[in-house]
Amino acid sequence: MSIKLTKRAASLIMKRGVTAIRIKKEAAKEAKDALTREDVRTMIGKGSIYAVKEKTNMSIRGKELEKKRKKGRRRGTGKRKGTKKAREGLLYVKKIRGQRRILKKLKEENIIDNIRFKKFYKLSKGGIFQTKSSLINRIRSEGTEVSGEKEKELKGLKN
Repeated sequence: MSIKLTKRAASLIMKRGVTAIRIKKEAAKEAKDALTREDVRTMIGKGSIYAVKEKTNMSIRGKELEKKRKKGRRRGTGKRKGTKKAREGLLYVKKIRGQRRILKKLKEENIIDNIRFKKFYKLSKGGIFQTKSSLINRIRSEGTEVSGEKEKELKGLKN
């Protein structure tokens, strides 16, 4: 692989632009001999290939304001433009993803069958369940047994 291709592979791995990638002079020959992305990864690990620090164009006034905002200043009602819900972010998305993770886990472990999975999936999409607990309680009331340990595991589910 040429140095040009090695740089391009490194830029894809490091998720930076090709112009930000640097190869140390003493590692130039090794960079030419690198054939796979795995070779490039090892060179990155060694420090032979590195990325230049990202530039941040920020004025002194901007830095001062950022410090004040970190402390909580300049965040009052007069500075706010959107409604409370608009400023909170996507609460529905967070809630629904958590509920879908629970349903997926229960389906994978054959605690609920495909028919019930589809039913609860549609109900959660409709916004019937406010929390993960309410979803689990509804599944229990339908006749499916979910143990206390299992419930704790499901509530703490992240992936």
